[in-house]
Amino acid sequence: MADLDKPVQHRRWTVIASAVLCLLLGLVVIFTKRGAFFSPLAVVVVAAIGLAALLLQVRFYNQEHSQPVRAPVWLNILGILFASAALFSDQLRLSPSLAQMMALLAVGSFAVSSAVILHALRKHQATSKQ
Repeated sequence: MADLDKPVQHRRWTVIASAVLCLLLGLVVIFTKRGAFFSPLAVVVVAAIGLAALLLQVRFYNQEHSQPVRAPVWLNILGILFASAALFSDQLRLSPSLAQMMALLAVGSFAVSSAVILHALRKHQATSKQ
């Protein structure tokens, strides 16, 4: 009986985590003024929330499967460094165009990392079906 409850329990936590991340994204959209969405930092925040959702999905996937999927840690760290540089561009005395470039590089790093993870998940699903 305990073996039958295990997939339901994992699925329940996946649904709860997805709901929390959707709530966070909703709060960002609701409490952000319209002009702020033209800011590169708003794009970085939304990309970081999306990456967090994907990394959480990978964690739940790895708990249920024997072949784990690994996220490219170096790429995520690089994205965090770029996002930090964009966030603290005033203190670092970066020009506005360089700050936008840092934000774009952060989003790009998160996007490539997400694409690598999704490709690995699809590859694992294709091999498990055969």
